[in-house]
Amino acid sequence: MRVELGDLGDARVRRLLEDHLADMFATSPPESVHALDVSGLQHPSVTFWVLADGERMLGCVALKELDPAHGELKSMRTDAAERGRGLGRMLLDHVLAEAGSRGYARLSLETGSQEFFLPARTLYARAGFRETAPFADYAPDPNSVFMTLDL
Repeated sequence: MRVELGDLGDARVRRLLEDHLADMFATSPPESVHALDVSGLQHPSVTFWVLADGERMLGCVALKELDPAHGELKSMRTDAAERGRGLGRMLLDHVLAEAGSRGYARLSLETGSQEFFLPARTLYARAGFRETAPFADYAPDPNSVFMTLDL
């Protein structure tokens, strides 16, 4: 398995992203869905990676630069059939290493408050993230949990 820059034109990658957005809209009201679509992931402030095993795309993650000292974890997803194998931790570790190499002082994220997102919130908490107030352009939202990690 390897984490590599993702090709947003690849149909396998687009399927992962479509599944991600479908879950977000099935779980949260539209105004509370902050997941990036393909055009959002193409923004120059965003770097996008995939976790691949041969030809199989097992997951994806993105890192958005908010400012030179602060990054945001975005679009973290593992294929539903592959969950429970530690792939999310592999993706998170990759982003943490990248954020450190960029010299970020802080990495933040927004995730859902619903039960569906409990495994993600648990993963982030185990990695040292703590709940925080909304950051960047986010506003308070009962459907969102904001977390941050000082690097």
